[in-house]
Amino acid sequence: MTAQSQTKNIIVGISGASGVIYAQRLIAQITAAQANAHVVVSNPGREILAHELGIDDICAGNLIGHESKHFIPHDNQNLFSELASGSVPIDAMIICPCSSNSLAAIASGLADNLLRRAAYVTLKQKRPLILVHRETPLTSIDLENMLRLSRAGATICPASPGFYHHPQTIEQLADSLVGRVLDMVGIEHDLPVRWSDPKG
Repeated sequence: MTAQSQTKNIIVGISGASGVIYAQRLIAQITAAQANAHVVVSNPGREILAHELGIDDICAGNLIGHESKHFIPHDNQNLFSELASGSVPIDAMIICPCSSNSLAAIASGLADNLLRRAAYVTLKQKRPLILVHRETPLTSIDLENMLRLSRAGATICPASPGFYHHPQTIEQLADSLVGRVLDMVGIEHDLPVRWSDPKG
């Protein structure tokens, strides 16, 4: 990556929470928009990808259904990755889904794997960090961690899809959230997330 590059670079972290379909749909939209999706998956995230989507090998063909030069996987244990450095131009980071464990670790400033280190770097460089938290109900610990991260510059985006566009499939339901996240990082899309007055 170079500072002159016009291609957006988005880190997508997948942690160990249910709802990996959100990540799958998100990465598909990012790469379709010709932006780079730098994908980092935690070990629990890998287990949930296998359980919920039947994906054991994290590659573009398995995750988004086709090969793409914009799908760039990274080893979560490699702290020498370019994503661990604030000198590398990254436009935003999205952790989707974000577990309460990852939420707590990032709120505490832990940087012991690439997902957490990249989140730490994103905050210190004052870049957009969006945490799609997927847990319910919330404990006071979760709420306090969310407030701490919000004050540090992160955006807390609970995995709360909308229903006003009358979704007919799980994919459409997931896309209602994915579209909102894409808006936050400036990725163009045509997902049906815009409100329009039904009486208008």
